[in-house]
Amino acid sequence: MKPVELKNNIFWVGAIDWAVRDFHGYETPRGTTYNNFLILDEEVTLVDTVKYDFSDITIKHIRNLVDPARIQHVVINHIENDHATSIDKIMAVAPNATIHITERGRKGLERFFDMSRWKVNAVKTGDTLKIGKNSLLFIETPMVHWLDSMMTFCPEAGVLFSQDGFGQHLASSARFDDDFSRCVSSVILDDAVIDYYANILMPFGQLILDKIADLQKLGIKPDIIALDHGIIWRANPGKVIESYVEMASGKADLRALIVYDTMWKSTEMMSVPIAEGIRDEGVDCRVLKLRATPMNVVVKEFWKARGTLFGTPTLNNIMYPSVAECLTHLRGLRPKNRLVGAFGSYGWGGGAVKEAYETFDKMGLEKYDPGLQVIYKPSSEDEEKCYQFGKEFAARLKEYQARF
Repeated sequence: MKPVELKNNIFWVGAIDWAVRDFHGYETPRGTTYNNFLILDEEVTLVDTVKYDFSDITIKHIRNLVDPARIQHVVINHIENDHATSIDKIMAVAPNATIHITERGRKGLERFFDMSRWKVNAVKTGDTLKIGKNSLLFIETPMVHWLDSMMTFCPEAGVLFSQDGFGQHLASSARFDDDFSRCVSSVILDDAVIDYYANILMPFGQLILDKIADLQKLGIKPDIIALDHGIIWRANPGKVIESYVEMASGKADLRALIVYDTMWKSTEMMSVPIAEGIRDEGVDCRVLKLRATPMNVVVKEFWKARGTLFGTPTLNNIMYPSVAECLTHLRGLRPKNRLVGAFGSYGWGGGAVKEAYETFDKMGLEKYDPGLQVIYKPSSEDEEKCYQFGKEFAARLKEYQARF
C-alpha cells in the first residue's frame, strides 16, 4: 500500500500483517497492523516505528514521501518489540535524527540497542517539540500498558498518537473507521475493540480512567486517534474514548457465561441443564468449551458477562488443566465486579471445585457459593439439581447486576 494521508501532511507509513495468527499467545484470526506516522513539516518527524520484520516496508513508504535522511525527529511512544525493534534500521537511514522517548523507555531500549551512537531526548508529560507549523505535546501514560508508554498529541492537526491505546488487532486495506465500517462491518470493529481491551488492557482500568481525565484536563479533544494497531479513528474518535471509559469502569451486561472443559462428557452434560436454568430465569447465557475456543475469545466473553460459571472435572484431585490455565489468564488480568461460581464432576475424590473457589478468593471476585459437584455421570436427579443451580445463579446475578 502507498502512504495514506491522515491530515495536514501527516501520513500513515506502517505495515499490514495479514498472516499473523499468534501474537505472543493472543490469537489474531484477522491479523493486525503495525502503524506509524510521518509528519512532513520544516523538521520531518517520524512517530513510532514498526516490528522488525516490516522495517523495509515502512522505509519504502517513507521514501515515497521524502528522503529518510531528512528525518530530524523520531518519537518512540512504546518500546515493545512489535513497535520498536526496527529503530536501528530507521536510524541507519536517518542518522541525524533525535529520538524522543520517556526516560523509562530510554532505559528499556538500552537493553536491546547500543543507544550511545544516537541522539536521545528523554521527555516527560508537558514537554513540547516545535517542528515547524506543527508542534508535539508528550503525555506519559505509564502502565497503559507498559511502564515506558506515552502518547503524543499534535494540537495544530488535532491528531493524538495513542500507541497501544484504543487499538484493535485487525488487518485491513481500510485505514479509517468509517472506511472499515462501510466496507466490512462496524460490528466487527466494535467487537475487536472489546477483544483488545479485555485481553491486553483490562488490568489497567483505573489508570486508563486517570489518563483519559488527564487528557481532558489538558484540553485534548482529538479529531483523529492514530494508534499503533488496527483501524485509525477519524469519523468519531469520541466514541472509542467513551467506550474505554465504560470498559475501564467495569461495565458489563446482564449476561451469564459458562466456561467448561470435560474428560468423559459428565461436566459437559451438567452444563446443559445449568444453561437452561439460567435462561429460564430470564438471563442470557453463552456456553464455551475451553479446548474448542481460543483463550482470547473466552477472556472477551468473560469481560462482556456480569457472571461466569466455570465447569471442571477433577483430575488428580485438582482442577482440569485447561480450566486452571483459563483462571490463571484471568487472574493475571485482575478483573473486577464479576460474580463467579464453579461446578463439576468427579470419580472417587473431588477437589476441582474447591480449588476453583480458592482461586476466586485470590482473584478477589464475588463468589456464588457453594458450587455444585456430581459423581460420575449426572443422574436425572443430578440434572434437576443442575437446573436449579442455574436458576439460582441467575437470580443472584440479577441482584448483583443491580448494584452497578
